[in-house]
Amino acid sequence: MLNVAVLISGAGSNLRALLDAADEPDYPAHIVAIGADRDADGLQHAADFGIPSFSVPYRAYASRDTWGEELATQLRAWSPDLVVLSGLMRLLPENVVAEFGPQIINTHPAYLPEFPGAHGVRDALASGAGQTGASIIQVDDGIDTGPILAQERVAIEPGDTETTLHARIKPVERRLLIDVVRRIATGDIDLS
Repeated sequence: MLNVAVLISGAGSNLRALLDAADEPDYPAHIVAIGADRDADGLQHAADFGIPSFSVPYRAYASRDTWGEELATQLRAWSPDLVVLSGLMRLLPENVVAEFGPQIINTHPAYLPEFPGAHGVRDALASGAGQTGASIIQVDDGIDTGPILAQERVAIEPGDTETTLHARIKPVERRLLIDVVRRIATGDIDLS
């Protein structure tokens, strides 16, 4: 069984989908802890599923590195085999990536390498592109530059707003995340 820690910043809709999948008896991964970089609404999912949670508020630390040290301490306590960034809107410091990598994956609402960064959906719309997508990547020290593990295209429709486009990307992102975690657990994807 693959032990997974999930890090979030917001409502945790991808987290919820992963929790639902992990609740199935034949799913080969178990979520051991859920963490956030702020008082995130998605931490309620941890309570709903009886999973331990923690918060390491970014603004409570003097620097990104000191925040990262505490985040690493919290993660270490759960000995995860895999760390999933599921809507974590914060770059991990190099020390965290060095300690937990290459076993860190991230969801991204664009077809990477197109539209990296925090505003992938908005950037796709602003570009006038006819399509974007969803990607699951392995985390490295760059901004959405790690190896792509899975991705799928999503059409941009006339009249789309950031909200409507993101609403169509989310189900694809969830499905890809659940599948990638399963494939890591079964050895079909080797992150080493």
